[in-house]
Order: sequence, then C-alpha cells, then structure tokens
Amino acid sequence: MVLVKILGLIDLLASLAILSMIFSVTLPVQIILFLGGLLFIKGLFILTGDLLSIIDILSSITLLISLFFVPSSFILWTLSLFLMSKGAASFL
Repeated sequence: MVLVKILGLIDLLASLAILSMIFSVTLPVQIILFLGGLLFIKGLFILTGDLLSIIDILSSITLLISLFFVPSSFILWTLSLFLMSKGAASFL
C-alpha cells in the first residue's frame, strides 16, 4: 500500500516537472534526468501487464527529449494531466 503511494508521488512530481516546462520555469538537468529515469523504471511495469505504464514511458522519453528542445504544448499538457490523474488515483 505504501509502495503505491510512493509511485503515485513520483507521478505527481513528474507532472509538476512537465508543467514547469509549459510555464517556462527551468529546472536543473539533474532533476529532469532523475525523474525521467524513475518514470522509465516505473514504466517497466508494462511487462507485468499494466497498460497505463505506457504513459510513464512516454513521459520519461518526453522529459529526456525536453533537455534538447521544447516539445509541443499539447503533448506536454496531455502527459501532465495523465500523470496527475494517475498520481491522484494512487492516493485514494
């Protein structure tokens, strides 16, 4: 039960990182790499049959790509809202 809340917290932090890109707030590279790595590792749950983990993998790829250029605003909003809903659902 505690593990689900920790994984949900990772989703919420990554969502905040993506939202910061939308509003042009620069985060340190280490934070983006750390959250991207955590989301990628968390996304490997897709191998166990959890289909929503594809959102984690897409978000981690987007975070890593955002180090080089800013992705589309639509993609950032979509991923951020999906991560927020997954994170909030884990606390219910």
